[in-house]
Amino acid sequence: MIRHTVVFTLKHASGSDAETAFLKDALVLEAIPGVGKFERLRQVSPKADYAFGFSMEFADQAAYDAYNVHPDHVGFVRDRWVPEVERFQEIDYVAL
Repeated sequence: MIRHTVVFTLKHASGSDAETAFLKDALVLEAIPGVGKFERLRQVSPKADYAFGFSMEFADQAAYDAYNVHPDHVGFVRDRWVPEVERFQEIDYVAL
C-alpha cells in the first residue's frame, strides 16, 4: 500500500469562493480508479504553515502510476493545481 499525501497553500483568500471551488473540484480525484481513502484536510498544527492537505491510498505502485497519468489527474494538475496552488510539499509513504 502507498499513501500519497500533499500539503499545500492556495493563492486564494481564506474562506473565498475560489478556495471553496478548488476544494470541491478536487473531488474529481477521488473518482479515479485505484484511489482509496481520499481525504481533503484542513491543516491545524501551529508547527506547519500549509493550509490544506490531500491524502489517498493506492494498493500498489501500478495503481499509483495509473493515477498519475489518468486524464482527470493530469487535467486537474494542469488546470487547477498549477495556477491556484501557491506552494506545496508532497510525501508518499509505505508501511514498514
